[in-house]
Amino acid sequence: MLITRFFEKGWGKPENLRRVFQFRKIISCRETCFKLVPRDYPVEITKKKKYSDSTLIEGNFTTPLELHLPGVVPEAAQKAYFQLLIPNKWINEEHKPICIHLAGTGDHFFWRRRNFIAKPLLKDANIGSIILENPFYGLRKPDDQIRSNLHNVSDIFVMGGCLILECLVLLHWCERNGFGPLGITGLSMGGHMASLAATNWPKPLVLVPCLSWSTASAVFTTGVMSQSINWDMLETQYYSDGQYRERLSKMVTIIDDAFTAVPFDTSLIIAVCARDDAYVPRDGCSSLEDIWPGAEIRYLDAGHVSAYVLHQKLFRSCIIEAFERAKKIYGNANYNDLKAAIK
Repeated sequence: MLITRFFEKGWGKPENLRRVFQFRKIISCRETCFKLVPRDYPVEITKKKKYSDSTLIEGNFTTPLELHLPGVVPEAAQKAYFQLLIPNKWINEEHKPICIHLAGTGDHFFWRRRNFIAKPLLKDANIGSIILENPFYGLRKPDDQIRSNLHNVSDIFVMGGCLILECLVLLHWCERNGFGPLGITGLSMGGHMASLAATNWPKPLVLVPCLSWSTASAVFTTGVMSQSINWDMLETQYYSDGQYRERLSKMVTIIDDAFTAVPFDTSLIIAVCARDDAYVPRDGCSSLEDIWPGAEIRYLDAGHVSAYVLHQKLFRSCIIEAFERAKKIYGNANYNDLKAAIK
């Protein structure tokens, strides 16, 4: 039984749909998207706490999407919050790996990712972590939103746009502070968002998307999650207003367009998928192997939920392995000075 109900208020404002659609042309192209976030984008550090083996740093910044599309991001979600967990002593001062962790559906606040993924990565492999709070979740959840129940279809596109640009902010910030190699990971929805974000970074980047695929549309249309959507209400709203039909006929592929771009180095990608995933159907969807030649896809003999619960250790080992690949390929290179792909 699914208690989460998505899009109870409908499609969202037609004007917002129009603006998001227009912006998609910019954000789905690496060259134009990368230019939206300056290298010195301001980030505020608000708290530092030192433990016996690690330091936990908290910070925030204004999401760049609000600057480029004023009024589209709800006020509660306009400030992005993150935690950074790093070892007190790096094994190699020239090699300071940091992985950004994006949230799966329902993963509010920081504690789950911090305790189940970030802390073990630090202990086992000396890898630091940035845990980014999702728009519409935790500290960024609108007051009138219940749990993870996004009000509008447009919210999922706003969420994706926010996370793509916010990851650019954090990757720039990491470079400025001497961290590298860098990477992004996430489970389920977080894996999909991590893939979207990674395509817009024009340098080597570890990418480990877990329990996701090449498209998010099937999750809502044919997967288990489709049962949590009031399709009759959406259909009624769609046919009652010509503006919706006009906007939505053009919006079908917005969130997936970024997959037409190929990450800088696909050998640094290890994707982990569940063979019996009823939440993320693969039938009729483009293959990750075809879209990203050179990426490695690994399959678990499990379903979505059982993989999420039982295979956290495997997800962590794939992250560690991908970072080892980056170290082997690029050595102790100055990651800040690596030439960008854009001319």
